[in-house]
Amino acid sequence: MEYAKAIRRFTVRPVLPEPLRPLHDLARNLRWSWHTETRELFRSADPEGWRPVDADPVRLLGSLSAGRLAELARDEEYLGRLAAVSADLQEYLEGPRWYQDQLAAGAELPSAVAYFSPEFGVTAALPQYSGGLGILAGDHLKAASDLGVPLVGVGLLYRHGYFRQTLSREGWQQEHYPVLDPDELPLDLVREPDGSAARVVLALPGGRSLHACVWLARVGRVPLLLLDSDVEENAPGERDVTDRLYGGGSDHRLLQEMLLGIGGVRAVRTWCRLTGTPEPEVFHTNEGHAGFLGLERIRELAATGLDFDAALEVVRAGTVFTTHTPVPAGIDRFDRHLVARHFGDDAELPGVAVDRILPLGRETYPGGEPELFNMAVMGLRLAQRANGVSTLHGAVSREMFSGLWPGFDPAEVPITSITNGVHAPTWVAPEVFRLGARQVGDGPARQVLAGAPVDGAALFGGQEGGDAQAAAGTPRRWDAVGGIGDREIWDLRRDLRGQLVGEVRRRLYASWRRRGAGTAELGWIDDVLDPDVLTIGFARRVPSYKRLTLMLRDRDRLRALLLHPTHPIQIVVAGKAHPADDGGKRLVQELVRFADDPRVRHRIVFLPDYGMGMAQKLYPGCDVWLNNPLRPLEACGTSGMKAALNGCLNLSVRDGWWDEWFEPDFGWEIPTADGSAVDEDRRDELESGALYALIEDRVAPRFYDRGPEGLPDRWIEMVRSTLVNLGPKVLAGRMVREYVERLYAPAARSRRALAPQVAQGLAEWKARVRAAWPGVTVDHVESVAGGAAGGSAELGSTVSLRVRVGLGGLDPDDVEVQAVAGRVDSADAIADAQVFPLKPVGGHDLADRRLYEGPLALDRTGPYGYTVRVLPAHRLLASGAELGLVALPTEATGEGAGVILR
Repeated sequence: MEYAKAIRRFTVRPVLPEPLRPLHDLARNLRWSWHTETRELFRSADPEGWRPVDADPVRLLGSLSAGRLAELARDEEYLGRLAAVSADLQEYLEGPRWYQDQLAAGAELPSAVAYFSPEFGVTAALPQYSGGLGILAGDHLKAASDLGVPLVGVGLLYRHGYFRQTLSREGWQQEHYPVLDPDELPLDLVREPDGSAARVVLALPGGRSLHACVWLARVGRVPLLLLDSDVEENAPGERDVTDRLYGGGSDHRLLQEMLLGIGGVRAVRTWCRLTGTPEPEVFHTNEGHAGFLGLERIRELAATGLDFDAALEVVRAGTVFTTHTPVPAGIDRFDRHLVARHFGDDAELPGVAVDRILPLGRETYPGGEPELFNMAVMGLRLAQRANGVSTLHGAVSREMFSGLWPGFDPAEVPITSITNGVHAPTWVAPEVFRLGARQVGDGPARQVLAGAPVDGAALFGGQEGGDAQAAAGTPRRWDAVGGIGDREIWDLRRDLRGQLVGEVRRRLYASWRRRGAGTAELGWIDDVLDPDVLTIGFARRVPSYKRLTLMLRDRDRLRALLLHPTHPIQIVVAGKAHPADDGGKRLVQELVRFADDPRVRHRIVFLPDYGMGMAQKLYPGCDVWLNNPLRPLEACGTSGMKAALNGCLNLSVRDGWWDEWFEPDFGWEIPTADGSAVDEDRRDELESGALYALIEDRVAPRFYDRGPEGLPDRWIEMVRSTLVNLGPKVLAGRMVREYVERLYAPAARSRRALAPQVAQGLAEWKARVRAAWPGVTVDHVESVAGGAAGGSAELGSTVSLRVRVGLGGLDPDDVEVQAVAGRVDSADAIADAQVFPLKPVGGHDLADRRLYEGPLALDRTGPYGYTVRVLPAHRLLASGAELGLVALPTEATGEGAGVILR
C-alpha cells in the first residue's frame, strides 16, 4: 500500500504537568549539554530513549507518553532533583561570575560583545557546524557564559546543516542532507511584542528583498541568534539562502555572508530592542565570512550624520577580527563586480557609495588580484585589532598579510595571537571528572573547568567558572592530580578504552549495514579492537594538508605495527571531506580500503559521520592522539587539546598549539622535513618514516613496559603530567579571558574615545597624513659610538644618533622617529629588532627639516646594525603600523646601518 504524503509538516509539543514545567526551561537552555546533573535528570526520565552520543532533551520530552509524564509528576525523588537542578540553573544565569567580579573591582570592560561566526558547534542536537571553526565558536560561547561575559552570538540557521556522511560498498564518501525542523530543535522564535515573528530584511538587486526570521538558542547565559531565510515572504531562490553550510556557488555564498554580517547586525539591534540588552560596544568576527557587519555599522553611523571616513574610524575602533586561515586559498574571495551589484542605492546599504566599499576588500599587495574582493582583507581593514589562533599561526598570518603593511617587517604587522582553548565541561569524560572530584572534592573540581583564574592553576576546574570559592581559599589546584594513584589512573584509562571499543563496534556494524553487508558476514566486528591494545586516534576534516593517509605511506610497515606480536597498536580514524573535494574523498576511500583488509580490519577502522557525539567518546578512549599536518598549515588544531584533557598523549607535528606547548612529558614530536629543497613527495616519505619510527621505538614500548606492579609506570607519569601541567593551558576559559583583557577591553576603550567630533578629527588627521606622507623623508643619519674602535664598539656602550627628517608639512606631533636595531645577517637584515624612539631638538629650517637625537644602547654582541624610520603617531592609533605608512633612509641618506659589535 502506498501511503499519502503530508502536504504540510508541523510539530505537536507535549503539555507538561505543572510539577514538571521546569523541564521546559532546562531542555531549551543548552547548558544541559555540559551540565552533568541536567543530563542525568533527562536520562532518568527515559533511560531507554536517552542516547548520550546524540542526546536531545527537546526530542526526549516530545516522545514521553502521557502515562510516563504523570508517573514522573508523582515521583517525589525526581521532583526534588528537578527543583535542585532548576534552582542551580537560575543561580548560574543570574549570579555574578568572573566578569562581574572584574567590573566590581573597577575594570573597564565592554557592556556587551557581539560574536559573529558562520557556524557554531554547541551540541550534536543543534547540527550547525562542519569542523574546528564551529566547535571553537561553540566553546567560545560556553566559556563566555561560564565566565559571565555579556556576549551575544550571531550565526545562520542552516535547514540542512552540514552533510551526514556514509560510505558506499567501495568506500566512497556519500553525502546526505537531512531536513532540520527548527520546531524540533532546542530553539525559540524571536517575536515582536504583538507575537509576530521578528524579521530582518536585506535589499537585493532588481528590487527584490531577502527576509529572515531570527531563532534563539540559549547557550547558558549567552543568547545565540540564528538567521533563517526559509520564510514565506521570500521567493524560492531567497528561501534557499540558508539551506546548507558552505554550499552553493559564489552568488549564494555572497548572499549568505551578507545575511550573516548585515542581517546579523540588524538581528542584534532587534534583540537589544526587544529585551533591553545593552547594545554591543565590541563586534568580534570569527573569520572573514561575517565581515560585512562593518559596512552595516558604517551605514548606521552615516544615518546619524557622520561621513564615511569618520564612521569607518568608529567601526574599526570597536571591531576584533580573528583569522583561522593559514593559506590564502582558504579565504572567501568574490568577483568585485558581483559585490558591486549587491551594494549601493539600487540594492543594499543605500547611502554608502560602492566606490568606498570595494577598496576595503581589494588585494592591493604584490601578487594580489585587483578584480577580486577578499573577505579577510576587508576584515583586517575594518578591525583595529586582529589575531591568529596560536603563536605560530599569528606569525604565519603576519607573513601572509604583510603586503597590507608595506615597509614593515612581518613581525610588526598588527596581528597578534590568542591560542585557542577547549571547553572542558563539554569534552572531559564524566569518568575523568569523577576521578578528579574524588581527589579534591566534587565542589572544587567543578569550580574552574571553565578556566576562571585561581592562583594560576586549578584542577579540572568548575563547570561554572566563578571566583567566589577562591576568595574563601578553597583548594583546587591542578597539581592535586599528582595525588591520584597509578592504579586508579590506569584502571580509568582501560575503562575508557573499553568504552571506545564498544562504541566503535556499534558504529562500524551500522556503517557496514548501510554499505550493503548482511548480518551473516559481519561476525568479525565482534573482534574489532582490543581494550588492552595501545589505541591511536586520528579524526578531523580531510583537506589534503592534514594528510589523512600519511600513515599509509609504507603499508607493510604499518601492518607490522598493527600486528606486532608483543607491542601491537590499533587506530581509529574518522573525518569528512568537503562535498566538492574529490581529492579529499579519494583519500577517505584509500584509508577505508586499507581498513577493509581482513588482515588488519580488527586493528584499524574508519568511522563515517564524524561529529560531536562521536568525538566525545573518541577523545577519552584513545591513548595517543595523532596529528600530522603539513607544517605550518594547522592554524591551531584543538582536537589534541580535548584529548589531552582526558589523559590522552599527543603524537604530533610541531604545528598549531603543539608548537608552543610541546614538552616531552606531554607526548612526542614528529620531526618535519622543512625547507624549500624538499619536495612534497620526499617530505611525506621522510615524515612518515619518522612517524613509524616513533611509534615502533618509543611510543609502543613505553605503553607496554610494565613496572613491578604490572603497570606502565612511565606512561602513567606522562598522563599525570599532561593533566597537571598542560590541562590549565588548553581551557577555553583561559582563551576567553585573554580575548576580554587583550582585545575586547581595549576595543571598548577605543570605541568610547571616539565621540562623533573626535572620530571626524581622527579621519581628517589620517587623510592629512596620507596626503603629506610622500614628502616625509629621512635625509641624513650620523652616529658616534662610545668605545668605538674602527667599526666596532663595546658591549654596554651607547651610540649617539642624530637624524635630519623632512616632515612634508606635518607637525612633529604627527610622527614618531625611531631607531630600529638588532643583530644582522650577511645581507644586513635586522633580526630580533629593538625600537629606540628619538626626540626632536631645536627648530626647523626653511625646507621643513627637523633634527632628532637619541642614544642607542648596545646590549648584544656580534654583528649588529641599525636603521632609522619615521611613522605616523596619534594617541588613538592601536599601533604605529596601523596606517601602513613608513619612511626609511635611502642610499643617499648617510650612514645607514653602520655599527658592528664583535
